Amino acid sequence: MFLTLDKVTKRFEGHLAVDEASLFVEKGKIFGLLGPNGAGKTTLIRMITGIYLPDSGNIFFDENPWKREDVTRMGYMPEERGLYKKTKVIEQITYLLRLKGMDKKIAKKTGMDWLERMGLGGWAEKLTTDLSKGMQQKVQFIATVAHEPELLILDEPVSGLDPVNAKVMEEEILRLKEKGKTIIFSTHRLEQVEELCDSLALIHKGKVILHDTLPEIRKQFEKNHFRIEFEGNPEIMESWQGINIIEKRPHHIVFETVEGIDRKAILQQLAQSDLIINKFEKTIPKLNDIFIELVGEPEVLNEPQV
Repeated sequence: MFLTLDKVTKRFEGHLAVDEASLFVEKGKIFGLLGPNGAGKTTLIRMITGIYLPDSGNIFFDENPWKREDVTRMGYMPEERGLYKKTKVIEQITYLLRLKGMDKKIAKKTGMDWLERMGLGGWAEKLTTDLSKGMQQKVQFIATVAHEPELLILDEPVSGLDPVNAKVMEEEILRLKEKGKTIIFSTHRLEQVEELCDSLALIHKGKVILHDTLPEIRKQFEKNHFRIEFEGNPEIMESWQGINIIEKRPHHIVFETVEGIDRKAILQQLAQSDLIINKFEKTIPKLNDIFIELVGEPEVLNEPQV
């Protein structure tokens, strides 16, 4: 494994922020790091990047015990952006890339190439304060990835972006994966995790409570739920034996079958009814539903961040 955390623990003044967390990230994959606010995600990331040291447990990077020099092989884009407001965009990128060991001329050329790629070529000589929040976010992304780190840690990389620029960012993340980069992707937008990530870990109250590939997680939480899209009056289904209606809308219904009821029997009843069936499918568990099932209702997701 490219990155392994083995029973890592971190406390702050009596508060247990991370509690014997174990997880692994495969090389060349996108790994989703999920959890409600205050779950310990940021603390975990800061231990990976060396900002904090764990109180106990071990971190292995590229199959070797973590050492300070490994930080140079990482790129970290924190949720709290850190650009200099009164500095020109290209000067800022050049400076940050030089901190990663790049030659000044190479850093400037690399920065300009990335600005052009991200649609910001015309803003290179502007001050950060002249840029919109979304533009600043793209600049922060460039400063994180342009030195070609082996491990990228992206904390809410598309937060605040409009749909067009969010798509641009997602395409760049996938392109980096194709180049063999390993990516930790932390976000509250679970639909992006479903689209981008190969595997994930869910952290709650400092503990890793779920860790697997997306297909295996869906299989684990799969239920006998079906969704039909139709034309007609669905009230006839309410009297059918062997099903419980979970959700009813004007043109679709979600239902579960009672244990022991054959799906073919339901299909036969549908075929004999007056409903015009446009779609019949077994529902795939969504990460949002799994998240709420394991962690709780959305109101508990607003705890202070740690």
